[in-house]
Amino acid sequence: MNLPALHRFLWRPRAGQFQPYTHTLPDRYPWLFRFAAGAIADAPQTRLLSFGCSKGDEVLALRKYFPQAAIKGIDIDWRNIARCRARAPRGCAFAVAADTKGEPTESYDAIFCLAVLCHGGLTRIAADCCEPLVRFADFDAMVADFARCLRPGGVLFLHTANFRFGDSSVAHGFDAIFEAPPEEMAPDAQFGRDNRRLTDVCRAVAFRKRDAIL
Repeated sequence: MNLPALHRFLWRPRAGQFQPYTHTLPDRYPWLFRFAAGAIADAPQTRLLSFGCSKGDEVLALRKYFPQAAIKGIDIDWRNIARCRARAPRGCAFAVAADTKGEPTESYDAIFCLAVLCHGGLTRIAADCCEPLVRFADFDAMVADFARCLRPGGVLFLHTANFRFGDSSVAHGFDAIFEAPPEEMAPDAQFGRDNRRLTDVCRAVAFRKRDAIL
């Protein structure tokens, strides 16, 4: 692939964005949602966040597994949020946002970030370095704010990401509680703190926030 073509293929997402693709499917991760339904109580006071909710399919799926919970979806694209609001089920809210900085501290029982903190093009070209498309520092800042938003005992669901949560600055405050089955592992490349490609891939996809960070 020549350089101009490569640049067109690997366009850099705008500020605050990782994944340039908006592809989604209804109930895309039933194996993960089933685990979530067993790990988190479904009650009117339960609050769930779908980060990077795209056109709302993930929120609609979560509503089936959590019929009583309050569910919020946020996405960087206002057109996606307009679509979400047009099809929103009862008890669901949506907002345009590139991050969780506007969300209250310790306000969520679970945050779902699925196929968002990654750039699909990096895998397609077998990139050895993820810069300048995405950077570990940006990932670390994003998941650190997820940690702030989660209540003690809350769960972060992180699947299909270009970086490992275990490498983040807040990982010491969490316990990994669930791994993706081998057949459900995403093929996306993973990169280390130095933004260089890793040879080992992390299967952990759910992390519970400890009551106290040591």
